[in-house]
Amino acid sequence: MTADQTLRETLMQFLRGGVAHMTFEEAVQDFPPEHYNTRPPHLDYTPWALLEHIRIAQWDILEFVRNPDHVSPPWPAGYWPAPDERADQARWDETIRQFQADYRDLQALAQDPTVDLTAPLPHAPGYTVLRELLLVIDHNAHHLGEFAILRQVMGTWPADR
Repeated sequence: MTADQTLRETLMQFLRGGVAHMTFEEAVQDFPPEHYNTRPPHLDYTPWALLEHIRIAQWDILEFVRNPDHVSPPWPAGYWPAPDERADQARWDETIRQFQADYRDLQALAQDPTVDLTAPLPHAPGYTVLRELLLVIDHNAHHLGEFAILRQVMGTWPADR
């Protein structure tokens, strides 16, 4: 196996999840709809807002890599839904669907042998696809851990967990 193949396989292990952290699907599985918009004590966001933040940040990173004309949202407000936004079942499902679609696209980038993971991005010298993939892995792991703790504190895990 070449160094490039080893790097891609290692990235895929972390992108698939389950290496050291739960997967996105495990984190959101069986989340009770009545708590999508519950604001836990001492926090200014809801479980859905946290998932939407993860989705927006991941989407922004993906678009930054693949679209030289992409303009990122304003920091930090553009990376979170408005404080008064709420999710119904359709909005919750759309957040999850969009996260998963973008995540598959990021995995495809990691697996594509025609993508030079370590070359500077033509439109962003100093940035590489590898850097951006690692940023997604790190950001998602951080916030999915936070989401899991929110579930524990809120008592929203299924009884058999």
